[in-house]
Amino acid sequence: MAKNPPSNKKKAVMLGVGLDSDGHKRITQGENFALVGGSSQTHEEMTEKAIKINEKLAKKGKTLEEVSRAEFDDIAHSVGLKQVSPKQN
Repeated sequence: MAKNPPSNKKKAVMLGVGLDSDGHKRITQGENFALVGGSSQTHEEMTEKAIKINEKLAKKGKTLEEVSRAEFDDIAHSVGLKQVSPKQN
């Protein structure tokens, strides 16, 4: 059986992890995102923001793989995501 040659295509995904819990296990997957955990409210907010990011990408005619980090950061900020810098020791 012949093997398929490795693809050189980039693949980008958004991963959301909800750290609060109400005892339920939640997993939501989309074409380019996976969301796990969180309370009902947190999971709903993560889902809404992932969908809004995809809508904004579609409006620009781009995919997640095609935007720069700066462009993604701008889109994420526009849907209400905040970038948090890690604390320095």
